[in-house]
Amino acid sequence: MENINTKHTDTTYIYIGRSLTLLLLAVLLAACGEDKTKPQPINTTAEDSLRKVIEQRENEVNDMFATLNEIQEGFRLISEAEGRVALADNSEGGDPTEHMKRDIRFIQRRMEENKKLIAKLQQQQRESSFRSDELKRTIENIQAQLVEKDKELNRLRTQLAEKDVHINELDNVIADLNTSVENLTEESKQKTQTIAQQEKQMHQAWYVFGTKKELRTQNILTREGVLRQNYNKGYFTQIDTRVDREIKLYSKYAKLLTNHPAGSYSLQKDANGQYVFRVVNAQQFWQTSRYLVILVK
Repeated sequence: MENINTKHTDTTYIYIGRSLTLLLLAVLLAACGEDKTKPQPINTTAEDSLRKVIEQRENEVNDMFATLNEIQEGFRLISEAEGRVALADNSEGGDPTEHMKRDIRFIQRRMEENKKLIAKLQQQQRESSFRSDELKRTIENIQAQLVEKDKELNRLRTQLAEKDVHINELDNVIADLNTSVENLTEESKQKTQTIAQQEKQMHQAWYVFGTKKELRTQNILTREGVLRQNYNKGYFTQIDTRVDREIKLYSKYAKLLTNHPAGSYSLQKDANGQYVFRVVNAQQFWQTSRYLVILVK
């Protein structure tokens, strides 16, 4: 059973444990210090409210830290049990097969517990008001370790099968873990898609350019001003502010009708003497309005 690579597994879990601890300490310090560095509130009510926010943030991070510690300890115990399985053939006294069965049953229970703890940690992250890229990456690393552990169990089952040691419990936990890994992968995929969609929505903007007659026809320009009410939103072109920075206006006259900070954009003529609109500072330009209206002739 020397091919199980227990030495490599132990080293891996020690490294993971240290990484998880360092990452969570960084998250905890950031959460605790984030609001405390702000100026003191000017009244007792505001101070109490701020204190409650800080305490809630610290409690959430502490809960996630505790769950991560449990997961880390579970992986450590699993690693030790795998080492005992590898040495079972050389044990003195008793039946080596019985030793292996006992340790494999222990591995099964710990894997079940770790699977539930990972689901608990994901739920804590979803419900927490604290957002951390480091914590997100840590959870992804734990999921990767669950996948790696699934591979280790498959290799262990193959080695035991060669010795005619068939354990129903092991078959069940591997099948269950396969399902768990598939669910985690699908959930991660859905989260990635949701985040991408949210980011896309955050960077959406709309623009339109046209003559005075065209803009009035769409009720974009009225006697009361620009974009007052009941204007045709379908007449606008949607863009991504992270990518779309230039609009060719095909006119020798151009004037912005919506308000945007000076210096955040430019209007320059091309070789044909026609204006080209460019966004110089996207964050500054779109902070006042997500709609851009340009009058041309």
